[in-house]
This record gives sequence, C-alpha cells and structure tokens, in this order.
Amino acid sequence: MADEWMDVSAPLKSGMVHWPDNPPVDIERMLSIERGDACNVSKLSLGAHTGTHMDAPVHFLAHGSGIDQMPLTAAMGHARVIEIGDSESIKRGELEMHHIQPGERVLFKTLNSLRCWQTDNFVEDFVYIAHEAAQYLADIGVQTVGVDYLSVGGYRVDGQATHQALLEAGIWIIEGLNLSQAHPGTYDLVCLPLRIVGGDGAPARAILRWVGPDEHASAEP
Repeated sequence: MADEWMDVSAPLKSGMVHWPDNPPVDIERMLSIERGDACNVSKLSLGAHTGTHMDAPVHFLAHGSGIDQMPLTAAMGHARVIEIGDSESIKRGELEMHHIQPGERVLFKTLNSLRCWQTDNFVEDFVYIAHEAAQYLADIGVQTVGVDYLSVGGYRVDGQATHQALLEAGIWIIEGLNLSQAHPGTYDLVCLPLRIVGGDGAPARAILRWVGPDEHASAEP
C-alpha cells in the first residue's frame, strides 16, 4: 500500500455536477477520427472551479494573488486526512481533537465523499467548514486545507466568510476531492492546478500515497 498512489480527483465529464451559478461542463469532440479527421481533438468548456480544483486568493480577495503564483509546496508533500463525524459542518470542537499543527496540509473526509459524488445533481446540504472552524485553522497557520465537495464554505451559510478567513490567512484551498477510499492518516500529496495566469482557481489532479497512521489525533479534546 505504501508504494501505491490513489487518485482522489473527480473525473471530468459533460453534464457533471457544478456550482449552481457557475458554467456547466461541456466536453465536445471537435475533430474525430471516426468522422474522417486525422486526429481527435476536444473542446473543453467549464468553470475554473469545476470538479477537483484549487482556489487562489483572488477568488475572494480583490487584490489577492492568482493560481499561477501558488508555491508548489502548498500542494506537494505530507498531508493529513482527518475524518469528520459531524453531518452538518466541520466545527472547531471536533478539530481540536486532532491537534492540528502550524504548516500542516489537512484534508477533511466527510460524508460528502460517499454521498455527494454519487449524483450529477448539486447537493445543497453538503458538509462544509463553519466560519469559526475556518478562523481556528487560520489562527493555527495551516498551509493548505482540502475538502471533499465543491466548496469549503456552505451553500447557504458561511460561504464567503469561510473562504475569506482561510484565504486572508494565506491558506491554499483544495476543493472537490473524493476521499471515499482514503483512510485517516498521513499521506504524500500531489495536487497541481493548471497554471492559469491570474486565475481565481483551476482544475487539478490530486493523488495520495499512504505514509502512516495519524499520530496527532486523540479521543479527547
């Protein structure tokens, strides 16, 4: 298991789930060998925050940096998968049990991984990071936060506030992970977004490789 890489990205396809006010996903074969063309060439039409992707500070901060300015260390290196039991949101009280450290890359596995990726319809009541928990992560000074649906913030609550708390603290955000096959513990992470100049976000391919069990978590806060 230690040498095996696990793909935790959402496959891109036409008609897949997307944030309600974002562009739909349309992948169209423009040139086709079957139609007599010399090669196959597809056109991709999708929002920058589709499927597995990363957010840049400029997504919610007017003068924030673009995705092309992301330091590679933000999305490459050891990361900790933390399993969340709360079915509504990721709250500070549950995070305190895991003794999260400054500089960590943390990926939150929630009910979203098994529930939300089973449909191409948008799931409004996905598990999100509550604003208070986001501020807690910002105060700790983590490096990267990853979640297993399309937003760190909720659909109807804490959407903007959670994003701003993380991005203003210099935390890089990975959204749209599928962690259904990932056990809690420490992994090698590689998640590289497309290098879009000034981009507010970009699709990414995320992979994990098991390193060892979670040595920080405890049963009590």
